[in-house]
Amino acid sequence: MIVKDYMQALGERARAASELMLSCDSASKNNALLAIARFLDEDRAIITAENARDLEQGKNKGLDPALLDRLELTPARIDSMIEGLSQVASLSDPIGEITDLKYQPSGIQVGKMRVPLGVIGIIYESRPNVTIDSASLCLKSGNVAILRGGSEAAYSNQAVAVCIRKGLAEAGLPQDAVQVVETTDREAVGELITMTKYVDVIVPRGGKSLIERISRDAKVTVIKHLDGICHVYIDDKADLEKAFNIALNSKTHRYGVCNAMETLLVHEGVAADILPRLQQAYTEKGVELRGCERTLAVLSGIVAATEEDWDTEYLAPILSIKIVDDMHDAITHIRAHSSLHTECIVTENYTRARHFLSVVDSSSVMVNTSTRFADGFQYGLGAEIGISTDKIHARGPVGLDGLTSQKWIVLGDGHILS
Repeated sequence: MIVKDYMQALGERARAASELMLSCDSASKNNALLAIARFLDEDRAIITAENARDLEQGKNKGLDPALLDRLELTPARIDSMIEGLSQVASLSDPIGEITDLKYQPSGIQVGKMRVPLGVIGIIYESRPNVTIDSASLCLKSGNVAILRGGSEAAYSNQAVAVCIRKGLAEAGLPQDAVQVVETTDREAVGELITMTKYVDVIVPRGGKSLIERISRDAKVTVIKHLDGICHVYIDDKADLEKAFNIALNSKTHRYGVCNAMETLLVHEGVAADILPRLQQAYTEKGVELRGCERTLAVLSGIVAATEEDWDTEYLAPILSIKIVDDMHDAITHIRAHSSLHTECIVTENYTRARHFLSVVDSSSVMVNTSTRFADGFQYGLGAEIGISTDKIHARGPVGLDGLTSQKWIVLGDGHILS
């Protein structure tokens, strides 16, 4: 297979499909989503078997536990994929929505219409459920998707792709509306991110090295998300029971995800009260703790944190802890080390909570809740195509609206400019 020719052919078919998708109505798109969900349910055994092949290969190649966790399709995760498809189908279709239509002094009406971005290339690693998340959101928003998953999930992705093709065919939509790249050759990524004739937007999902490479080499516009260095700050006005549960859940619910807490900031006034209890809970779950000098004075048997730790997304059972003077000290640390993904304050002080929300400039800022909620599904988007840490129109979990643009529309009745 000549990769360049293969990818160009995918691009040509995607561009042709994108023109057809412009005339697809909401009912057809919803029918496709629900059909894909049904085929996923019917093909569970096949998908699970193919996923087992990927997991076995991953173990043989020495993939770390966090990557294997992201790779695994448990029954619950397949259920979540199916539920996500149904939820996206139930969402309002944004395409064709006209807003801000106003008469101008000349008598014309000027407004904006929401339209698809076009052809979206999505590059991702490990998590085969991303195949469904991406396909569902692209379909509902009238876009065409070229999906390039990681080689470690090749069998799983192709099994899921079969369900997508069957669902598209049943609904009468172009089967090229979602294409899953079959080759695992890395050259395919290089081609995809430079095919400006066929691809309108690239969305990379994966590790920092992948995102940096795509951002550096792409000729196509990129909606990117770098690392998820998420912080939880426990204020001295926090309810410590809430703080304990939030700090534990934010780190240990799952390790290999971008919305897991990587740094815990604790007000000096409550550090001695809550940190020993948290240390015991983290130790029971096998989490390695790395602390600042003041944390080392409160907790024994932990590792001293380095400057590098504050800038590291572990995606593993490792947590950095820093004791801070107050909320302003915590905000200063966040500004210096955050990747602009998700930050949380735990406090019962309304004024401080409002201030934190206002001045912390990450894509998601939370009060009294686990950072694990920074997710498109949890935000009611049905699914997400990624979490953008950029400051463009798509920021945070990217759902349907993030995959659309607006064009100006002008309505007249024979108006001419004199």
